[in-house]
Parts: sequence; structure tokens; C-alpha cells
Amino acid sequence: MGLLGILIGLGLLICLAFRGWSVLLLAPSAALIAALFSGEPLLAHWTQTFMGSAAHFLAQFFPIFLLGALFGKLMEDSGSVTAISAFMTSQLGEKRAILAVVLAGAIVTYGGVSLFVAFFVLAPMARALFSTAGVPLRLMPAAIVLGTSTFTMSALPGTPAIQNAIPMPFFGTTPFAAPGLGMIASAIMLGFGMWWLTRADSSARMAVRVPSTDMADVVHDERVRELATTAREFDPAEIDKGRQSKELPPIVLAALPLIVVVGINFIMSIIILPRLDTLFLAEPQWGATSIASVGGVWSVVTALFAAIITLVFINRSRLLSLRQSIDAGANASVLPAFSVASLVGFGAVVAALPAFSMVRDWVLSIGGGPLVSLAVATNILSALTGSASGGLTIALDALGPTYMDLAAQHGIDPALLHRVAVIGSGTLDSLPHNGAVVSLLAVCGSTHGESYFDIVMVGIVGAILALAAVILLGSMFGSF
Repeated sequence: MGLLGILIGLGLLICLAFRGWSVLLLAPSAALIAALFSGEPLLAHWTQTFMGSAAHFLAQFFPIFLLGALFGKLMEDSGSVTAISAFMTSQLGEKRAILAVVLAGAIVTYGGVSLFVAFFVLAPMARALFSTAGVPLRLMPAAIVLGTSTFTMSALPGTPAIQNAIPMPFFGTTPFAAPGLGMIASAIMLGFGMWWLTRADSSARMAVRVPSTDMADVVHDERVRELATTAREFDPAEIDKGRQSKELPPIVLAALPLIVVVGINFIMSIIILPRLDTLFLAEPQWGATSIASVGGVWSVVTALFAAIITLVFINRSRLLSLRQSIDAGANASVLPAFSVASLVGFGAVVAALPAFSMVRDWVLSIGGGPLVSLAVATNILSALTGSASGGLTIALDALGPTYMDLAAQHGIDPALLHRVAVIGSGTLDSLPHNGAVVSLLAVCGSTHGESYFDIVMVGIVGAILALAAVILLGSMFGSF
């Protein structure tokens, strides 16, 4: 009965979330259904297990949600994202239209710009560029996915994406975990994705044009909003708040805050934090923790904060409504953070039920060793929740300590666990019900029937190939 309750709760969560119901209500309801079938105390699970886990997630990661959304909004309103996109278009031109869209998306998201901010800037750019170059517009969503939601989210060393931050407290790693393997995985994703898009372009030049979309309709579509906020870290409802500058900054100034994010993140992770005396963190007043548990988050938060200060300083004249932009960016972080925290709370309740031991034993019994079973666990949970961050946190909350024990037994570097878990969370999360997929298709004025197969190829197949390569190389040579 306990396992049946877990399946029913999960099924309701998936089905109703896809219909646009708020996960803030669905997640605790689904958790209570699972607990009811197991004969567990409902109120205790809601207030102690569910809320305790959700609150812990917020305590760890809300600073990244907050500063990441704020940075993305300021980058948009200052015209910096548009300037970078325009620069890539002018440099690569019509003949490399697909590459221009992919690289523009990669640059801004690796530099810390929120995914949905990138969507709303890249889609008009891609439409204009593809139309001029004769590239089928049905390839727009896949090109944007390749640049924004694959290697820059899960593989490139140092990416400030929330998915790359989540394993750090569990494994004591940094954003630059397994950098060599991350670079190889990034090259596979980018190379395979570009091969597919180029091939699809060559064979479909006469495809029917996709009609344009009114961005305001997408922004205020409540179903899109509910799905989007469980998938990524920016609430689309805030995208049209504030005022965007019509005067674009020079490309050097536009790119400078992105360079600050990457540079400060590296300096904090590799140089500063390892040299600090942080033994005081072991005291109860600081949560009896260690720098290994909090250092990664500190690095990303410091990098985003430094980039925000730099951005405001060099673009003050272009930020026409600074307070409104700041308010919108801050507000845009709240619903996504609480939505993912609710998914995490659901996972905590499920993991606390007696029947979950059957699920855990099944996952750990998967052949191929800890790396393969970890990849399968993160894949499955991210697919079911439609959220890479939610699925990853649920998996690590339930199984993180177990994998650390297995790593010690098998001599596996925790950095390798980190990279496998993050890449694994970014594969099957892109199923049709994923909020980022639904939102991007709406922004591009496309449908699943027109564009989803290409998204599967660049966002799922390419990522799975990269994940397999990382597991193979990591098993042979260890972390590097």
C-alpha cells in the first residue's frame, strides 16, 4: 500500500502540474496522500518533514535564486543581453545564423543570466536572423535550448546555474568540480547539437514559417507561469516590469558583468575560500557546518553580487527605472524558489516513508556501479518532476549520504559524483511537460508537434551521450 500511495501521489503531482495547477498546493497534497497510504501521521509529515526539508532548501539556495533573478533582470533592462545577442549576430552573420543564436544563449547563461530572461531576448533575435537567413523557424526553440539549457547549465565548469550549485553541500565540492570531464561533456553536447541542427536546416529549408507571438500573452499565461516556475529560477510574470533601455551598451561593457561572474566565482572557489580560517563554522551558532558544505554557495553568491554592483555602476544611465527593475528581479525569484522547495518537501516525505526503502534498494541495485545508478536516479526524478533542480535535490536528499559512502568504498572522487549528478538531472528533465520547454515553445510561437523532436535531439540525446562519456571516462581515469 505504501508504494501504491507514492505512485498515486506522484501521478497526481505530474498530471495536475502539467495542467497548470500550482505546485505550492500540489506538492504537500501529494505528499500527504503518500503518507496516508503508508499509515503515517499526516500533520507531522506536513509540518515537520515537508516544511523542514523545504525550509532547509530555501535556507541553502534562496540567495542564489534571489541574486540570479536580480542579475538577469538588470542585464535585460540595461540592454546588455540584447547588445551581446546583436554582437553575435553581426559577427557571425546569416551564414552562421544557428551558431549565432546558440553562442549568444551560451554566453549570457554561462555568465549568470536567468534562463527566461534569455528566452525573451533570444527569441526575437532568432526569429529575425532565421527569417533573413532562410533557416526554418521551427528550429528556433532547439537552437535556444542548445545554447541555454544544455552544457551551460550542467557541464561547463563554474556555471552559476542553480543545478550546478545543488550538489555542493552534499558532496563538499565547488562549482568547478571535475573541470576536464565538464569540458568534454560540453564539447559533446555542443558538437552533437550543432550537427543535428545543421543537418535539420539543410533538409528542411522549405518548411512552413512559424507565426510570431505576442510576448505579453506568454508573460501573462498562468499555465505557462506555473510550469515555468517549477523548472527554472525566474518568474515570467516579472519579465515586463521595469523599463528596458533603448540605448545599448558597448559590447565590452555588456560582457563585463558576465566576466565578473565567472572570474569571481573561480577566485572564490579556488583561491580565497580554501585559504580562509573557517573553523568557526563548526560552532552551533553557525549551524555546525563546514566550508565544504557552504563554500560553493558562498562563491556563487559573491560572484553574482559583485557582478550586480559592476552592472549597476557601468550602466546607471541606461537603467531608466532602477528601483522597479530591482523590485521585479527580486520578486521574480520568490515563486520559483518556493515551487522547487515544495518539490523538495514532497521528496523528503516520500523518502521518509517505509516503502521508499524498496525504491532505494532498486536504484542501488542497478548494474554498472554507483555512477550509473546515480545517473539513473537523477534522470528519473528530474523526468517525473519536470524540473532538473527539483529532481536533483530530491535524489540527493534521499540518497546523497549513501552515495558518499559508496564513493569512499570505491575510491570515487566526490567531484565526479557532482558532475554526473548535474548532467544526469539535465537530460530527461526536458520531457514535454517541462516548464522551460512549454514556455520556450510559447515564446517562439511554436508547438510540440513542430519543434519538440529537435529539442529532444539537442537537449536529451546530446546530453545522454555526454553523460555516458563522463561515466565511462570517470570510471576509467577518475575525476579530472
